[in-house]
Amino acid sequence: MKPSLLSSARILLIVGGGVSAYKSLDLIRRLRERGAGVRVVMTAAAKQFVAPLSAGALSGAAVRDDLFNLADEAQMGHIELSRSADLIVVAPATADLLAKMAHGLANDLASTTLLATDKRVLVAPAMNVRMWLHPATQRNVAIMRGDGIAFVGPDDGDMACGEFGPGRMAEPLAIVAAVEEELRRPTAIPLPSASPSRDLLKDKRVVVTAGPTYEPIDPVRFIGNRSSGLQGYAIAQSAACVGADVTLVSGPTSLADPPGVRVVRVETARQMHEAVRAALPADIFVAAAAVADWRVENVGARKLKKSGTGAPTLSLTENPDILAEIAGSGTERPGVVVGFAAETENVLDNARAKLTRKGCDLVVANSVAEGSGTFGGAENEVYVVSNTGVETWPRMSKREVAEKLVALIASLDRGIR
Repeated sequence: MKPSLLSSARILLIVGGGVSAYKSLDLIRRLRERGAGVRVVMTAAAKQFVAPLSAGALSGAAVRDDLFNLADEAQMGHIELSRSADLIVVAPATADLLAKMAHGLANDLASTTLLATDKRVLVAPAMNVRMWLHPATQRNVAIMRGDGIAFVGPDDGDMACGEFGPGRMAEPLAIVAAVEEELRRPTAIPLPSASPSRDLLKDKRVVVTAGPTYEPIDPVRFIGNRSSGLQGYAIAQSAACVGADVTLVSGPTSLADPPGVRVVRVETARQMHEAVRAALPADIFVAAAAVADWRVENVGARKLKKSGTGAPTLSLTENPDILAEIAGSGTERPGVVVGFAAETENVLDNARAKLTRKGCDLVVANSVAEGSGTFGGAENEVYVVSNTGVETWPRMSKREVAEKLVALIASLDRGIR
């Protein structure tokens, strides 16, 4: 067998509770035969499906399963587990584990280890098809992808419950291939708490807008868009992690408040405009929200009913141009103003025009054309447009885009001041 990327790699395998946990034993064997060292953590539910003795025999190391083991935790063993691996693999990743990871819960050894890690994480989901397709699970997956967590599977197939559809855990060899792909990628950017750049924006006031706006037609209907808010939330969290005092003005999203960030939730463009003005003065303003350009001039006090004479005519009026106003606010203008341009065509031409028209320092442009997967997706491929030229950033997680953009903004801020 030719040398593998797994030779001498250190893998921490977290086994969740589910019927497919039996595949974790073959996964351990496949990883070991390629030269990887494997340590195993099992949840309490996993032990109902797979014996720790079997996993320990295959991995060559004792299985860990207890957060309150006095011998292991005397030296903060969960911290050592979370930091000593090159990659953490969660297989099977149950709906419960995904929910814990998405929302930062830590009530057992597995979830505590995942929250304490500064390493890449690869998850292989496995659950009933209805559980996988449930909106709550899909929201959790979107959050995790936005945090840079990688996924392999789930596959379509017959379930142990007798149903058919997506939810089967990927086969061990497919997970091995995904592990090798993760190890091939550049080392993850360290968490700011462990990074020398943790004070990159220390004492800077940053205002970020994120998500869509909803412009009411009547008490029931509204005009909106498909923005998930993931990119703006990632920018706010990244800025907070490097020392900034961050206010996030968010349109309607299903996302949890980023830790360490002051969040103001709004619905309409006018409410967002008022909230941004209230958050000033600021050193940096990032307008990542997809703000509606127009609103209904006369919002109905009651639900509009079909009259049998055709669709009603809606009279529209322009919303405040938040980005242009902040960028052109003279002596009150933040030192760095960043706009976003979500385009379906002529991305660069439209971004350059927006840079000039709005008077901002940077425009981050991307395509939201059909099939791009940008709105609501976990990844982004952007162009950063300035008066000095264009940078093309390859497709990466929205978290990585946020970290890279925050570093660029910090360099601009130092240059201005």
